Amino acid sequence: MTEHTAYIGLGSNLGDKNGNLQNAISEMRVLAGVGLVESSSFYETKPLGGTDQPFFLNAVAKIKTMLPHRALLEDLQEIERAMGRQRDERWGPRTIDLDLLLYDNQIVDEPDLKIPHPQMHLRSFVLKGMCELVGDVVHPQIGCTMRELAGRLNGSDFFIDPERSQLISIAGNIGIGKTTLAAGLAERLNATFISEKYDDNPFLPQVYAGKTELALDSELFFLSSSASQLRGDGLFTPYRYVSDYVFDKALIYASNWLNESDLEVYRKHYEAVNEGVAVPVLVIYLHDTVQNCLDRIYERNRPYEQRIEPSFLEHLARGYDTLYTDYTVCPVIRLAPEQCWDAGQVDQIAEEIKYYLAEVGE
Repeated sequence: MTEHTAYIGLGSNLGDKNGNLQNAISEMRVLAGVGLVESSSFYETKPLGGTDQPFFLNAVAKIKTMLPHRALLEDLQEIERAMGRQRDERWGPRTIDLDLLLYDNQIVDEPDLKIPHPQMHLRSFVLKGMCELVGDVVHPQIGCTMRELAGRLNGSDFFIDPERSQLISIAGNIGIGKTTLAAGLAERLNATFISEKYDDNPFLPQVYAGKTELALDSELFFLSSSASQLRGDGLFTPYRYVSDYVFDKALIYASNWLNESDLEVYRKHYEAVNEGVAVPVLVIYLHDTVQNCLDRIYERNRPYEQRIEPSFLEHLARGYDTLYTDYTVCPVIRLAPEQCWDAGQVDQIAEEIKYYLAEVGE
């Protein structure tokens, strides 16, 4: 018989949570057909979905088993029942929860069993335990290691919500290739493409030409058009959208162009519209050297962009890096431009993105 490696997610938020996890691990150790059982540390976690209930204690266990995946699932469910698990509501409180996360590198798609666990890549409390045990294990559908997937979450936990507009936003410096990637992804994901009204801004060429007194008008134009394009009540659920910019970058640009008094005026406008803007479910952050961005800017030859100085792009790069260092709004996938140049690469990225989105009718 073949020995298999499986990973089990454990969670408890009722009663003696530490004892519940310890008991579940002990019960797995004595299952027929199960050998080695190794556990991660225990981690305290906020409940998903903002529900009013006690914090969870979570862990991940690695097991060696001769059991087929279906028999293993049934044994895990029997442990849950014996420990008083009630399945009354989604994400509700429970004495013990045992999720079959991975089973070798197999992909199982059955009505009551999906392996890998469909949202394990969105759970820091799962990925943290996986990384403690074996961070180099590759997710068999997404094709990334547990460590790479964890790095996209910045320690936060997310879930796929079909009640939200499925907005993917592409972020990055000027000249990095945001529009090309966004258009390609929109086509492949059957999504609406939202492009920043860069060439429609009547003030921008003059600002680049040195008329800094028009900088506030230019930034307010972008703010108004972006807030209109990304209005939460205008992006309908559960349809998909891909934008070639992130709304969060507005303050990065404004802080570069505006003096202190104009920036204060701008902030008031920003705060007035920010709450009405849709929050992305995923950000793709493109990053590259300032010199490479400059080379692309010169190559595409927009006349008013030819005055852009390296120091300006360096400011933007620092702003983006700061924004995404501790970003907890949604997962962030970081890519270099050379990872999305050709059609095959964009195809692969589009397929990967689907695991972060709610399903929609094609």
